[in-house]
Amino acid sequence: MRYAQRLQQRIDKTGSRLCVGLDPRPGDGGAAAARDFLRQVIDETAAFAAAFKPNMAYFEAMGIEGIRLLEELLAKMPDDVPVILDAKRSDIGETQKYYAQGYFGGWNVDAVTLNPFLGYDSIEPFLDWEGKGIYLLAVTSNAGSADFQRQKLADGRSVFELVTALGERACHEGCKTDVGYVVGLTNAADVLEKIPDAPLLVPGLGAQGGDLASLAAAARSAPDVINVSRGILYAGDSRSFAQRAQEWAEKISAAFPA
Repeated sequence: MRYAQRLQQRIDKTGSRLCVGLDPRPGDGGAAAARDFLRQVIDETAAFAAAFKPNMAYFEAMGIEGIRLLEELLAKMPDDVPVILDAKRSDIGETQKYYAQGYFGGWNVDAVTLNPFLGYDSIEPFLDWEGKGIYLLAVTSNAGSADFQRQKLADGRSVFELVTALGERACHEGCKTDVGYVVGLTNAADVLEKIPDAPLLVPGLGAQGGDLASLAAAARSAPDVINVSRGILYAGDSRSFAQRAQEWAEKISAAFPA
């Protein structure tokens, strides 16, 4: 089964497009404290999660114990919830080959985020993995996306359209790996009409203030998922992780009526 199909099955089963971001703050007791914290988050939110998205940076900040923790958590993830590893890797093809081998072969994650700045040959090592997916950074949720990603080229296209062209090429070449894109909700309104109907990983909801209206109005058919991290892990209220996840899942579902 292809990655996009598996993700769609999960969305259909849960009625949720919520991607639960796993971003443990390394200063809150280190890896030992993060272990119990994240196990509780995963256990409580799994019923409402279309996907889980651990962010490599937060685990790397805890040193080797953080990497061991990530490996431990990945081995115990619920089987029916796709895992998107937020790594944003970018390197020459030979190095990327080992990133792909590590993430897809060793850790067996379902999808990985990649920075496509080095060009098509830098993503090729990730393109021949059955049942896996990659998300190329297209239009990110930060203000700095205007510095490069949304700049206009001489032919009228924007730089992010060069990124989507890589995904379209992979699709036309019949690659086994599904290619989607990271499109930040805070910057989505003016770009969605130019983004292919491929799976999107959409950050920017919640703490970053993104609005679901533009994404809903695009009437896309691909299995897009919307990430919430701080709004579930660190909301600063008395609700459980499950209650927070359910509220976000329902907010997202309300914006996408069947």
